[in-house]
Amino acid sequence: MFESISKGLNNVFKKLRARGVLTEDNIKEGLREVRMALLEADVSFKVVRDFIKVLGERAVGQDVIKSVTPGQQIVKIVHDELVRLMGPSDPSIPYNPNGVTVIMLCGLQGSGKTTTAAKLAAYIRKRGRSPMLVAADTQRPAAIDQLKVLGEQLDIPVFSEPTFTPPAICKMSVKNAESNARDVVILDTAGRLHIDEALMKELREIDKKVKPQLKMLVADAMTGQDAVNSAKEFNDQLDIDGVILTKLDGDARGGAALSVKAVTGKPIKFVGVGEKLDRLEEFHADRMAGRILGMTDVVSFVERAQETIDKEQAEDMQKRLLKGRFTFDDFLNQLEHIKKMGPLQEILSMVGFGGMKGLDEVGEDELPRLEAAIRSMTPRERRHPEIIDGSRRQRIAAGSGNDVQDINALLKQFKQMRKMMKSFGKKKKHGKGGGMPFQLPGFG
Repeated sequence: MFESISKGLNNVFKKLRARGVLTEDNIKEGLREVRMALLEADVSFKVVRDFIKVLGERAVGQDVIKSVTPGQQIVKIVHDELVRLMGPSDPSIPYNPNGVTVIMLCGLQGSGKTTTAAKLAAYIRKRGRSPMLVAADTQRPAAIDQLKVLGEQLDIPVFSEPTFTPPAICKMSVKNAESNARDVVILDTAGRLHIDEALMKELREIDKKVKPQLKMLVADAMTGQDAVNSAKEFNDQLDIDGVILTKLDGDARGGAALSVKAVTGKPIKFVGVGEKLDRLEEFHADRMAGRILGMTDVVSFVERAQETIDKEQAEDMQKRLLKGRFTFDDFLNQLEHIKKMGPLQEILSMVGFGGMKGLDEVGEDELPRLEAAIRSMTPRERRHPEIIDGSRRQRIAAGSGNDVQDINALLKQFKQMRKMMKSFGKKKKHGKGGGMPFQLPGFG
């Protein structure tokens, strides 16, 4: 995700570092290129204008120009402003302490509401609640059947009364939930190909009848500014509480994620990052900003690991990562778990491997090539990759069906990753938890 903007910002930072000493003129030149990178990523023009203005005010100053590592300071400024632009994060759900919690999903047709409703139900059940899905979309012929199929897959009940109006269905569903010990209902409402008065009138009537604790717009991230514009219109007419961006894993530009909070004033609460029903994630602006800039996201990695690995294994992995002791043996042993954690590129990017030559376009069917490279190393080489010289690299490449260049890149990135993790661990030890390791691949 966000390949376009990540590549554009990377190019800007490389040019700034190449200047050696930063001046007001070359900082302004860099800001112009940041502006172009954001516009090419389909970020709202107004958002870009305001973003660049704030960046300029922070970057064109003596603190940056006199900094020992001005290039890294610019990266930090951009990171902080990305966090400000997309945040503050708020993935919380305001559960009703005195009865059924009602969550209303709305959005345009094709945005992924029905699938997202099922994903949200699975997410809520994992946290000890008893959700029920409500088929309130009587406009799309297959919507009710689709929701029932998803409900069966998750073993979560689906309430449907297709002969009634959607507002009546939603009101009946709350009473049904109370009678059947269900404490959360998720309303899958109808969408249209465009926003019209009939759609908004129906949604306002549902809102009035059931008074949902949470109203969320479901928007397709891949539609870029169309998603942002629809979010603004829904918010103006319905006063939504937050946004769920779907198909974020397929969004190479990132315009919607960077624009929607600034345009609507409402937080991105969740993101859909895959087709499987467990692929709904809480949105965290700081983590997303780091991933846009090619930094590691250890927190998300460990959280994902905890869902597929038992607690003791997950804690051990975190300690080894933060102490820089993670070896190829560890990587190999955990590969089976990692494959269960989601798309490979997403996981690799969390731990510093994103964009690595030879792996930047790797698919799930190419995992055997990665395993083969590691298994072609001797046990000592896997524990101490620093001993792998030229002849060893040739042997590993020949034994695994890879090029020597691929092995070189693998070893280089692995070394940088361990160094980053060790630096990050020291920051936490000295009470600087949450700080970023600034000596990053491509940034230091």
